Amino acid sequence: MAKLDDSTPMMKQFRQMKEMHPDAVLLFRVGDFYETYSDDAITAAQILGITLTHRSNGGSSPMEMAGFPHHALDTYLPRLVRAGKRVAICDQLEDPKLTKKLVKRGITELVTPGLSLSDTLLDFKENNFCASVYLSGGKEAADTQAGVAFLDLSTGEFLTAQGSVDYVDKLLSNMSPKEVVMERGRKADFEQYFGTKYFTFEQDEWIYTAETATDRLLKHFQTQNLKGFGVEHLPLAIIASGAMLCYLDSTQHNQTSHITSLSRIEEEKYVWLDRFTIRNLELFQPMFEGGGSLVSTIDRTEGPMGARLLRRWVSFPLKDVKPIQNRLDVTESFFRQPDLARQMGECIHEIGDMERLLSKVSTGRISPREAVALKTSLRALQPLKENCMRSDCQQLRQTGEQINPCSSIADKIERTIVPDPPVKLSQGNVIATGVDAELDDLRAVAHNSKQYLARIQQHEAEKTGINSLKVAYNNVFGYYIEVRNTYREQLQELIKNGTVTGWTRKQTLAQAERYITEELKEYEEKILGAEERIAVIEDRIYRELVQELTDYIPSMQVNSGLVARIDCLLSFARVPAENHYVRPVIDDSEALEITGGRHPVIERQMPAGEKYVANDLWLDTTTRQVMMITGPNMAGKSALLRQTALIVLMAQIGCYVPAESARIGVVDKIFTRVGASDNISMGESTFMVEMNEAASIINNLSQRSLVLFDELGRGTSTYDGISIAWSIVEYIHENPKAHPKTLFATHYHELNEMAKTFKRVANFNIQVKETGGKVIFLRKLVEGGSAHSFGIHVAKLAGLPREVIDRATEVLKQLEEAAGGSTAMAQRPRTEQIESPTLPRGMQLSFFQLDDPVLTQIRDDISTLDINSLTPLEALNKLNEIKKMVTAKRS
Repeated sequence: MAKLDDSTPMMKQFRQMKEMHPDAVLLFRVGDFYETYSDDAITAAQILGITLTHRSNGGSSPMEMAGFPHHALDTYLPRLVRAGKRVAICDQLEDPKLTKKLVKRGITELVTPGLSLSDTLLDFKENNFCASVYLSGGKEAADTQAGVAFLDLSTGEFLTAQGSVDYVDKLLSNMSPKEVVMERGRKADFEQYFGTKYFTFEQDEWIYTAETATDRLLKHFQTQNLKGFGVEHLPLAIIASGAMLCYLDSTQHNQTSHITSLSRIEEEKYVWLDRFTIRNLELFQPMFEGGGSLVSTIDRTEGPMGARLLRRWVSFPLKDVKPIQNRLDVTESFFRQPDLARQMGECIHEIGDMERLLSKVSTGRISPREAVALKTSLRALQPLKENCMRSDCQQLRQTGEQINPCSSIADKIERTIVPDPPVKLSQGNVIATGVDAELDDLRAVAHNSKQYLARIQQHEAEKTGINSLKVAYNNVFGYYIEVRNTYREQLQELIKNGTVTGWTRKQTLAQAERYITEELKEYEEKILGAEERIAVIEDRIYRELVQELTDYIPSMQVNSGLVARIDCLLSFARVPAENHYVRPVIDDSEALEITGGRHPVIERQMPAGEKYVANDLWLDTTTRQVMMITGPNMAGKSALLRQTALIVLMAQIGCYVPAESARIGVVDKIFTRVGASDNISMGESTFMVEMNEAASIINNLSQRSLVLFDELGRGTSTYDGISIAWSIVEYIHENPKAHPKTLFATHYHELNEMAKTFKRVANFNIQVKETGGKVIFLRKLVEGGSAHSFGIHVAKLAGLPREVIDRATEVLKQLEEAAGGSTAMAQRPRTEQIESPTLPRGMQLSFFQLDDPVLTQIRDDISTLDINSLTPLEALNKLNEIKKMVTAKRS
């Protein structure tokens, strides 16, 4: 790779631009192309699939070069950003035709994964958040507090919070930022707490001070303090927020008038959902290809603003009964007035994505066609307002009172811009007729030049009596009147006697003479400059309109929020109608009662004609705190756990739920430990990941938590797994500070014994029917424990070879016979059971179930002893040998 040098003025200019953003791919505008050089060219060629060439570099070794046409920027830029690259766009700041020197260039935008306004880079149903994280405190998570800020530049949403690293980790998972900025030198700490899945960028240390951050926030919002935003008592959040605005400065995003407020994420208002729960419940993304998510199931919004808000509501379920009831009341009102709901949906469909249009207004990037779309949105607000006022729901009427149609600016757009303008202002014909007299005149000149010249020609022919004269144009003289030599003397006489005046001869040809007049020269200047002048006037009028639009941004942002809320609640009314959901009863009790509950995602994906098997469930914190759920693999234990959590979550976002009835005592935290996964890159095995998730649950329990454990302990040996599972359930049951409602699905049937000792533990199982050597999964939850897993049947369904299945059946039969005919602990004679000193009191395992190699050896030694022939000394020696084997194992 060639070293950049200053061998030419343009390469010197390129190097200066590159030094401003050395970590970014620099797109350097040269004529009609964006060029990349050196390392950037190699990167661009690999990502974009464009040709890598070389250019001479002042006699030194050739330099790599790759480029693409400037009009293809919207095609290539998203591919660079999605590849995780920061892209600096260097444009020509003056017209090359108007300068004889090197064209002035400058960085006009720095596009990053978290900061973009391009429609080609944005998902209209998702926010594009950039996060700023400030870490403070020790090196251990328990000692570290953090501030975090989230900014969506495309909508102007600016949110902040402060708390433990666990809380900030939860927020990062909920908000899914495309990029995270942090203090230089803290990347390793960040990855220790939050993982390596985020695209990160480090800023200078001086930015992360209370003084710098506060000054930057006060400057942006033009306030004397931050009390109005409710964050004055959150110093770490302030530093994170101020650092975010500094990041905008460094990335050339200086037009940010649409960022009108800073909102605090209030932890006490929302249900705790950690990253494990978000993943395990498949709230936004399915865990496996071809699956579905909760959001995709319940999203029936009309517009992108509603779709984005719906995702936010799913991320932040409510904890307070009143606001949940308010949402449910509005949804119910839509059922009472279906025609009104339909009309409101049609209005919202017309409104479109007002939020992102406003961000383009703020940055001066809104196109004429988008301005007309904004006008259309504003026009649709009036009927939406009127429909809200006609509702029988008080909340909708209050919403209608808050909607401001901004009629004056909508009228201004309609008067100023033609109904169907081009996409780009530079294409012309944007400003409507009647807006500017000079513009109308110039258009008449530009569009009617032939007719005007024909009138001049006719007038001069009538005045001279020379019908053959003509008006024409060339690049030397411009417009001229040409008279053939046949009429030369006649013309000279007319000029001499004053009949013809103002004619000046400019050229004599063999067959004719050419003349110019003052009228022609004036018109020439007018017509030649008309197009250029038209562009200037249209640009001025349009920019004035956009500037006037910025004054309405705060009002229109309020409208956007109201429209998005109505859209979400309309969606909540459409989904129940399609899927037979019911309104849940929400209260402050600690009970959870579901009748006929169903999994909202799975039932939508079932084959036509197949019906989802609904189940009843009841939990509380005083009588049935823990449901121990056993049953065969594939019977539906995991689906039952997930559907319970999803029903609770749906209820607490204000949505109807898939059940015959549901009574939800609000929960404040939802925890899940589901499935097997590993994190080899961080040195974490499947079992370590499992224990990390379990530890996160145990360390954050509360009285109102809902806890779901699915097959805990599978990643280790049988004894370890049973011991850990037993201990965790016992801890949850006996915890003096909290009795969280818990569903514990397990294949360890031995855990059914816990119900005999712990009064708030109840045994349930998922029913199956075995007939003709086949297993039929009934999917029904019934009271009582289960003693079989039917693992071999599942293996057969999975397609294992017949010989493997047959051999497994044979081995199982041998083991069952060796254990007295049954592997079920509860059914064995007590003489064949032992009490393991390593397991909780009261738990018994068959000696012939032990799969530990050492214990197997002990079993074999004992089974071969001839007790009748042993002397007392030999018996004591054998016992001593067994003791040494056990002692060696423990050490």
